[in-house]
Amino acid sequence: MTTKQKVFQILTENGGSYISGEKLAQECGVSRAAIWKAVKAIREEGFAIEGSNNNGYTLSAEQSNDVLSQQVLEYTMAQAFPEFTHSHIEYFQTIDSTNTYAKKLAAQDASKYHQAIIVAESQTAGRGRIGRSFESPAGTGVYLSLIITPQGGITQPAVITASAAVAVCRAIKNLYGVQPAIKWINDIYVQNDGVLKKAAGILTEGITNFETGQIESAVIGIGVNISPSDKIKKSAAKNIAGFLTCAPRIDDAQDAPENRAPSRARFIAEIAGQVFNILNEPLPEVIAEYKSMMFLKDKTLTVYPLIGDDKSAYQAKAIDVDENAGLVVELKEGTRKILSSGEVTLHG
Repeated sequence: MTTKQKVFQILTENGGSYISGEKLAQECGVSRAAIWKAVKAIREEGFAIEGSNNNGYTLSAEQSNDVLSQQVLEYTMAQAFPEFTHSHIEYFQTIDSTNTYAKKLAAQDASKYHQAIIVAESQTAGRGRIGRSFESPAGTGVYLSLIITPQGGITQPAVITASAAVAVCRAIKNLYGVQPAIKWINDIYVQNDGVLKKAAGILTEGITNFETGQIESAVIGIGVNISPSDKIKKSAAKNIAGFLTCAPRIDDAQDAPENRAPSRARFIAEIAGQVFNILNEPLPEVIAEYKSMMFLKDKTLTVYPLIGDDKSAYQAKAIDVDENAGLVVELKEGTRKILSSGEVTLHG
């Protein structure tokens, strides 16, 4: 741990109280000059550190609550999920796409980057399924990609996406006190002004081992809208985008903070930890939780077997989700199909 990281850790754990430069120097085993240099570096990352000759230093949690950096992400992840302390974490102020970068890492060495977390403040080319753009403005959302490389590879990609959706819903409910809903298979909705609107999307992409033909790793891209931004207000998504801070709280949200939203670093850590943990849970239980939040059941849908191809579309009624996260639909004549890919929208 560098001096800067150690100073940040001590100030964070000190709960807003002042700690002298002399004590910081003793605990870090460095000179007072080195402490001053570390404090200066932390301030340059956007954190508000108050200091005086008489009192020492204190980190203002209110002012620095929403700053993202490599340092704060590593520290927050270690605090929230110590079992994943050694996860590889990378932070970018701006990147084209966290998924694109994560796929490069996984292709280099899948086992090395198992449970890696790639985070960006903003993306210039954020994307959803079939290359659709995903607005990723700075300061108003979280954009991350997770790499997983399970032993034996991945045989059910849809299960990975469905499990990640449940994990993200858990994170939203735990930290924001908001009840999310899932649209098969990868979209998460919340109530805004009495209407369900999309607040998060998940894009899962596989890395194939060309020698075995097996999907060796998966990159799980997650984007969540936290609060409205000018960029989204002016985009094509303005009428369909939902935001966590605009959603009503549920009455029994005992653990979620009441007065202010969690830091984005804490939210990112919660998402990553929930995803990594849920992939080890019994699948039937995860699917049952998924079904409990899936709002399409008994609704009439338009099914697009080939995404973007209107000619292939047909109408069907959503009946259930099977044990492999496939959507069970019933056609007009009464026959049933299980969808493992494609896209559905509410009809009418």
